[in-house]
Amino acid sequence: MNSVYVVGIGPGGREQMTREAEAALERCSVISGYTVYIDLIKDRYADKTFLTTPMTQEVKRCRMAFEEAQKGRDVCLVCSGDAGVYGMAGLMYEIKEAYPDVGIKVVPGITAATGGAAVLGAPLMHDFAVISLSDLLTPWEKIEARLRAAAAADFVICLYNPSSRKRKGYLEKACGLLLEYKRKDTVCGIVRNIGREGESCQVLSLEELRQTKADMFTTVYIGNAQTRQIEGSMVTPRGYRNV
Repeated sequence: MNSVYVVGIGPGGREQMTREAEAALERCSVISGYTVYIDLIKDRYADKTFLTTPMTQEVKRCRMAFEEAQKGRDVCLVCSGDAGVYGMAGLMYEIKEAYPDVGIKVVPGITAATGGAAVLGAPLMHDFAVISLSDLLTPWEKIEARLRAAAAADFVICLYNPSSRKRKGYLEKACGLLLEYKRKDTVCGIVRNIGREGESCQVLSLEELRQTKADMFTTVYIGNAQTRQIEGSMVTPRGYRNV
């Protein structure tokens, strides 16, 4: 049975791509993906056939990969970060019913939550929640409910897709909700362009975060009640000293 490898390529830098991901990309003659992600790896695999689609054409992208595999070709479908975390793995399994003669192999990668955490210090050392602020596929009312629940439970919260050209005020709105449960001086952090050229980070308070501009290449971290800043890094104690 031919297979499609659904590959998480990490945040973008080659050094943050796993060896398993690199091996899958080397093995396959066809690489399919969102244009922006293909551009991150195209120079390294110049001998491959690349198939791309723009944003919002995810279903078409998946079908293209399956159809190439049906022709007997080895195919990779790439995603940024981890293919199973806001990636394409789930959609591939949903569509697979129409392609029973093609298998799926999911290859994990470093997701933005852990990649950005390493840049900031150690913000995810205790229980945390990852929430996307994109309401393209999820109603804002449900996102708001998840933000409130995570804040009320005092989770460290990692926000994906905090803002975009069409959602300029979403991060500010989310911070306003969180401030109903968390202190204004709650330690927070942001990382831009994780693992890519121009990578930057900042540790700041929740009140300051509320006034901060972000984009789709920004990952946001909101600490819990114990999170603190240590020598400029964002750190959430695990509690070992209390054992």
